[in-house]
Amino acid sequence: MNDKENGFGVKLKRYGQVSGTMANLAATLAGEKYLGRAIERGEHAEQLKNALGKLKGPLMKVGQILATIPEALPPEYAQAFQELQSNAPPMGPAFVRRRMRNELGADWLDQFKDFSLESSAAASLGQVHKATLHDGRSVACKLQYPDMQSAIEADLAQLKVLFSIFETYDKTVKTKYVHQELSERLLEELDYEREARQMQLYAHMLADEANVHVPEVVPEVSTPRLLSATWLDGKAILSYKDASQEERNTLAMNMFRAWYVPLYHYGVIHGDPHLGNYTVRDDLSINLLDYGCIRVFPAKFVGGVIDLYHALLREDTDLAVHAYETWGFEGLTKEQIETLNIWAGFLYGPIMEDRVRPIGEVTNGIYGRETAEKVHKRLRELGSITPPKEFVFMDRAALGLGSVFLHLRAEINWYQVFNGLIDGFDCDALAAKQAQVCQQFDL
Repeated sequence: MNDKENGFGVKLKRYGQVSGTMANLAATLAGEKYLGRAIERGEHAEQLKNALGKLKGPLMKVGQILATIPEALPPEYAQAFQELQSNAPPMGPAFVRRRMRNELGADWLDQFKDFSLESSAAASLGQVHKATLHDGRSVACKLQYPDMQSAIEADLAQLKVLFSIFETYDKTVKTKYVHQELSERLLEELDYEREARQMQLYAHMLADEANVHVPEVVPEVSTPRLLSATWLDGKAILSYKDASQEERNTLAMNMFRAWYVPLYHYGVIHGDPHLGNYTVRDDLSINLLDYGCIRVFPAKFVGGVIDLYHALLREDTDLAVHAYETWGFEGLTKEQIETLNIWAGFLYGPIMEDRVRPIGEVTNGIYGRETAEKVHKRLRELGSITPPKEFVFMDRAALGLGSVFLHLRAEINWYQVFNGLIDGFDCDALAAKQAQVCQQFDL
């Protein structure tokens, strides 16, 4: 069987698995809407979460992402999807040998002094193996699961079904750009050569950040579906939950700079603040890992982020409208703008007060849930909006990092940190710098 036929078979099987889950969701919500059948949404959302978790792969990753976009799903489903974990069962040793032989050739094992056939971490699209090179360097080898291209294409098709179901049920938010963004980023994550360049870009952008470490790509044992990079030792960040206040604040600051120096200095953000994507060294510096989900924003979009901050700070409605229009919102009413400002006020809240304070608080287990429910309800009354596609990973990063800062109970003057970061911001200068690095790293 050739690759094309094999890919078709994978797609067909995947369609069958996923469509059953989607059909169940459609029937349940349709019964509630059109037949008056009451459902316990929390219970149904839990069932859907369990179904997605069993499917593993890209659709599970989509569920995790959707949970961090407050406007995308009814709250019961957002809460359930928040609990999805990247815990795909690892490939066994025989499977790993076969995959490594496909990537590096029959003599693949000779290229390493040591290679562990047991995975160190398993996620939704691939798994990591620790190895040692003949020069003594420890490396992390990320090996992509087979047939991921076909699985992603099948899942993205079914995701359209999922979105159409929710839009029929709740017309508050139009999801066409959300689907487009998820499609582009997920397909990029399959390209490990691109991820290698993105890792090198981050090493460049964070070169002056002594408290953030980026792995070095090892090209001689890397391919489009195998990415090898230097192994960085560190502990889980949540193991510092009971450290001193000073240590927790230091960790929070290092995390803040790891994410936001690239954004405000280069227009680039790491779109996956998953707990497994960073570890902590003994000196409290951060290892930043996994560069598959990187988003490059237009310079004017970053300028809009800063404009909206100043608009909220000065209560300048015209500047807020300008910021929203810069992002691509069209035809917003006064009431819709006021409602969007509620969500913006929540996200910007920690950087609007010139004082030491926590980032916020958790409501019912989800950071920002109460505000998101209020905004969603109000938008539902006012009519639908279409969020720009850039919001998908901007919101995800903001909420993901906010959750980390809450776990650490960090107390920092976020106002001074943020204003120090954007001091002297110039949109044209950012655009020029961004063009230079994108050309340099072929992005």
